[in-house]
Amino acid sequence: MSVDRVTQSSVASLTVVVLGAGAWGTTLATLAERKGHRVKIWSRRLETPLPPVLADADIVISAVSMKGVRSVLQQIQPDSLPPQTILVTATKGLDANSGSATQLPRLPSQLWQAACPDQAIAVLSGPNLSEEIQQGLPAATVVASETLTAAETVQRALSSNSFRIYTNSDVVGVELGGILKNVIAIAVGACDGLNLGTNAKAALVTRGLAEIIRVGTDWGAKPETFYGLSGLGDLLATCNSALSRNYRVGYGLATGKSLADVLAALGGTAEGVNTTEVLVKLAAQQQIAVPISQQVAQLLKGEITPQAAVAALMLRDYKPESLD
Repeated sequence: MSVDRVTQSSVASLTVVVLGAGAWGTTLATLAERKGHRVKIWSRRLETPLPPVLADADIVISAVSMKGVRSVLQQIQPDSLPPQTILVTATKGLDANSGSATQLPRLPSQLWQAACPDQAIAVLSGPNLSEEIQQGLPAATVVASETLTAAETVQRALSSNSFRIYTNSDVVGVELGGILKNVIAIAVGACDGLNLGTNAKAALVTRGLAEIIRVGTDWGAKPETFYGLSGLGDLLATCNSALSRNYRVGYGLATGKSLADVLAALGGTAEGVNTTEVLVKLAAQQQIAVPISQQVAQLLKGEITPQAAVAALMLRDYKPESLD
């Protein structure tokens, strides 16, 4: 993988292609434009073929939903990308079309790496509510890559006085933190919808972090990664804001709305809904305790009421506290 041309060039002259014209894709495009880059936004809804759009890209940022990743990759030919192009995935979901009793489901970065084995791959994840960033409010995030120069290039390309980017080498940990917190956010939204109070919410977030760490370390991630921006930071932001679509799913269900009605009113994708099903299946295969995620899965399927889900969590066996 070669990113030398990019790292040696002026960051103000980069060509950045953003895949996905939703709220997050548009926000990332805005960040790149504010740094003076040449920015192109591509959407699956457009009739424009993807390969010509990628032809001169220095950085490609994928902000499509998890369900859309494979269809995007099908449009990329082996010679579509210049060798120096850095691929950045900002998708927060698990691939439901992979995984088995002996194999973990694939992460978005793994799908990109399999399709583009010669490119440097990076993951962008953190407590990033797009509406706040669009307003210019301060925020921080993490870019993780096994190729340090790729992470540093993305860091310089998008960082500003109001958007601070840290680098990390734990790609799996950074990516999983952003993915798994969506499931916990649904649970916390339901907690708030039931008006259970601050104590209950604090307990739920803390025990939710424990679940994330258990799953993440089983996957090979470093436990300390989940105490950073892409783990605890993203969890806190998503569980404390009505701007979070996953939080709004739980809140809506707790106030008596159907899942279909809640999703129809969101105006975007709540990745936690699909992630929950894949996560619970994975946890069963790997024998990982994920009691909160299991209750969320039942809630989403309409098999249990929010009140019953809370009762089930409170009636679990007594045990020592542990975050691993």
